[in-house]
Amino acid sequence: MSKVIGAPSIGRAETHPRGKRIAFWTVTLLLAMSITLSGIGQLMRYGGNVELVTDIGFPLYVTYILGSWKLLGVIAIVVPGFPRLKEWAYAGIFFLMTGAALSHAFANDYGDYGFHFILPLFYAALNLASWTLRPESRKL
Repeated sequence: MSKVIGAPSIGRAETHPRGKRIAFWTVTLLLAMSITLSGIGQLMRYGGNVELVTDIGFPLYVTYILGSWKLLGVIAIVVPGFPRLKEWAYAGIFFLMTGAALSHAFANDYGDYGFHFILPLFYAALNLASWTLRPESRKL
């Protein structure tokens, strides 16, 4: 009788971590792809990245700094191991994205439909979701 009672609880215990793991990797890969594309765009000064930075009063060389930080942060989050480095990378991406949103807000440069404000906050939310859902092996 104890085997019958214990079996469903074991089945539920295995299902939740698997779902959490799938959610973690879905959110993390979406974050990684978005931040990688953004970082590459800044390093190459592709598209509107030049205007995006100069319109709010930042010097153009900032694109190289921000693009490099983004790519290094993505590598730190995706690569296995290095839990302390991951914590710093998550914090850095959060500060980078919220700082971008606030910089655009303070410069009254919201973009079309608030795009320059909403997109960085969306990335910051993805970053928080990835950090929250991370498995025990990726925590300090």
